[in-house]
Amino acid sequence: MTEVSADIVVLTAMDWDSGNAALAALAETLRETGVDYPYRFAGPGNSGLETGLDLDGNGRTGEPRDAQGFGWFTGQAGLAILSRFPLCGVQDLSHVIWAQMPGATLPRWPDGSAFPSEQAQEVQRLSSTSHWIVPAVIDGTRVDLLAWSATPPVFDGPEDRNGLRARDELRLWRHVLDDRIGAVSERFVIIGNSNLDPSDGDGDSAAMQAFLDDPRIIDPRPASVGGAQAADPEQRGDPALDTADWPDGAPGNLRVSYVLPSANLDVAGAGVFWPGQDAPGRALLGEDGLAAGPHRMVWVDLRLEHAAGENFVEGCRPEIREQLVEFR
Repeated sequence: MTEVSADIVVLTAMDWDSGNAALAALAETLRETGVDYPYRFAGPGNSGLETGLDLDGNGRTGEPRDAQGFGWFTGQAGLAILSRFPLCGVQDLSHVIWAQMPGATLPRWPDGSAFPSEQAQEVQRLSSTSHWIVPAVIDGTRVDLLAWSATPPVFDGPEDRNGLRARDELRLWRHVLDDRIGAVSERFVIIGNSNLDPSDGDGDSAAMQAFLDDPRIIDPRPASVGGAQAADPEQRGDPALDTADWPDGAPGNLRVSYVLPSANLDVAGAGVFWPGQDAPGRALLGEDGLAAGPHRMVWVDLRLEHAAGENFVEGCRPEIREQLVEFR
C-alpha cells in the first residue's frame, strides 16, 4: 500500500475483531512508514456468522459453509476501509435476504426443489461478506464508496449455489443505482472484489460485462505490465487487466477486483500494482509472486471538483447509522 499510497483503500480478506485492533495495528504500521490513514471502518459482516442450519446441502451443520458467508469464525476474511478523508454514516446492506432481492436466482436441487431447503433460503443473506455504502467527505464534497467482496463462483455443485450468489451480489449494486434500496449520492465509486471476470473463469462473465457497460459508471480498465507478462494460454480477456494471479487453468489469472467511478467523475489515471519481471517493485511480490496473496492492488486516480454551495456533514463518524434492507 505504501507503493501506491492511495487516499482511500478498501481491503478484502481482512479479519475483523470486535475492537478493530488488527485494523488499528495495520494503520499504525503504515503511519510509521509515512502513510497515514486516520479514518477507518470495519464491521463484522456475514463471513463466519453462524446460522445453525445446513446451508450447503451436505447434511451437516456448524461447518464454515453453513455460516452466512464462508468462515470458521465471525468476521473471517472481511472488509475494511482506510482513509485520509472522513468517513460518515455507513449504510449496511449486508442483511438483505437473498430470496427477497427482486430477480434473484436461487439454487435448486435436480428435482427443482429449493437448495438446500426452504428453511435455509428463508434466512440466507445475499452478501457473503458485506455490502456497504460509505460516504467519504473530500474537501466538503461527498463521494460514496460502494464496497463489497463476493463469494468465488466455485466450490459448489451442479446447483451452482456460489455462482448464482456471486452474480446476484453484483446485481445488488444495480438495484442501489436504480434507487430500489439504500441511498447513494450522485458521485460514487463501486469498489471491491466481484470474483467475476468479464471474459474468463467459471463465473457469469456476461453479467460482469453487462455491469461494466452500464452508462452510469466508468470502467477505467486498470492495467499492468506484470499481468500482461503472466498471460495464461488460451486466455480470452486482456491479461494486462488481470488483478489476481492464480495457477494456469485453475482458474488462471483473472480480472476480479474493480474500482468503478460514477460517470460524472474525472478519471486521471488507473493501474494494477503488478510490476513487470524486471521492474524495481517486483521484489515486493516475493519470489513466487504471492507474498501478499494472489490478488493485486487496483488503483484509480480521480479529479474531484467541489460542487458550489455543497458542504457535507462535518465531524462525521463512520458508525453504521441505519440498516436499509427493504426494496422499494
